[in-house]
Amino acid sequence: MSLKCGIVGLPNVGKSSLFNALTQAKAESANFPFCTIDPNIGVVTVPDARISKITQFIKPQKIIPTTMEFVDIAGLVAGASKGEGLGNQFLANIRETDAIVHVVRCFDDPNVVHVNGDVDPLRDIETINTELLLADLESVDKRVKKQEKLARASKDKKVIQEFELLAKILKALENGSPARSVEFEKEELPLIRGLQLLTTKPVLYVCNVSENIEDSKDYVEKVAKYATDENNRSLTICSSLEAEISELSDEDKVEFLESIGAKEPGLNVLIREAYKLLKLQTYFTAGEKEVRAWTIKEGTKAPQAAGVIHSDFEKGFIRAEVYHCEDLFEYKSETAIKEAGKYRSEGKEYIVKDGDVMLFRFNV
Repeated sequence: MSLKCGIVGLPNVGKSSLFNALTQAKAESANFPFCTIDPNIGVVTVPDARISKITQFIKPQKIIPTTMEFVDIAGLVAGASKGEGLGNQFLANIRETDAIVHVVRCFDDPNVVHVNGDVDPLRDIETINTELLLADLESVDKRVKKQEKLARASKDKKVIQEFELLAKILKALENGSPARSVEFEKEELPLIRGLQLLTTKPVLYVCNVSENIEDSKDYVEKVAKYATDENNRSLTICSSLEAEISELSDEDKVEFLESIGAKEPGLNVLIREAYKLLKLQTYFTAGEKEVRAWTIKEGTKAPQAAGVIHSDFEKGFIRAEVYHCEDLFEYKSETAIKEAGKYRSEGKEYIVKDGDVMLFRFNV
C-alpha cells in the first residue's frame, strides 16, 4: 500500500531540512525561494518497536518493517492558485498526495529570510490554506457547471447525485470552508476521492521551532489552537536539530538524545503521527523466513488485509489464524499462546486489529 504525505509550506520555513532529516536524503536546501524545483520523494521506515520485540521470540532470517512516502514540495506563495511563483505545478504535486504535512515557521532568525518579511504563523497558514481552497473552488466551479447541464438532461440517479454533491462542496468553498468540512455520506466517498480535492486531505501542522523551544512558545500555542479548531493535529519539531541527529551514528544518536532528555528523535513522532493521520495501522506476519509489517487502513477485513500481500490471498481466502503481538510478548511462544486459548481462527468478516500477527489460509 503506497501512501504519500506531501510536505508543504511557504518558502524558507524548513521543509527541505525536515525532508532531509526524514529520509537522510540530500534535497537541496538553501536560503532562498524555490530551491526545490522538482518534488523529492523519500520512502521512510515507520518506527515500530513491536517488530523488534517479535523477533526476540520468533527468530527470522530477515526483518521487513512497513514504510510510507514523503514528498517534499517546493514553497507555495500567495497567488499560487493563479500561477504565481511555481504554483500550478506544485498544486498538481499536492493533489497526488494522500495527506498534507504543513510546515509552519515558528522561530525568529534575522539570518533566514521570510518571504513576507516577518514571522506570523497564522498568516502563513492562511496563505497556504487560501491557495488550496481557491484552487479547489476553481476546479469544483467548472465541474458544477458541466454536471448541472448533464443533470438537467438526465434521469440517472448517479448523475444527479454527483451534481448535488458538487453543489454542496461548492457552497462550502464559496463560504471559505475547506471541502473536508462537508459531511459526506458513505456512498459519496468514492466520488470524493476521485475529485482529488486539495482541501479534503487531512492536515498535520508541524511547528518548526528554534533549538530553544521557549523562544517559540507563543507561536506554537497559536498554531496548536488553530489546528484544534480546524479538527486537525499539530506537533512541534526543530528541523535543523533533527537534521543533525539524523547524521549521527546509532550509538552517538542514543547518547545525544539522552543528553537532551529525549527518548527518541522527534522525527519518529512525526512519522507515526502522519501514519495515524492517514488512518493506517499495522499487522504482522511472522515465521522463520521473515518477520514483516504490513500497512492497512483502519477497519480492513481479513481478506482485504491478505490481499495486501498478494491478490491471490484475497481471491482464495479461506481463513486467518490470528493472535495479537501482545499475546506473544506475554506468553513468549506461539505454542504457549495456543495453550492459553489466545490463538484464533477468523473468517471473512473479521476486522483486523493493529498489532495482529496473522497467517492466511487460502486456495486458488
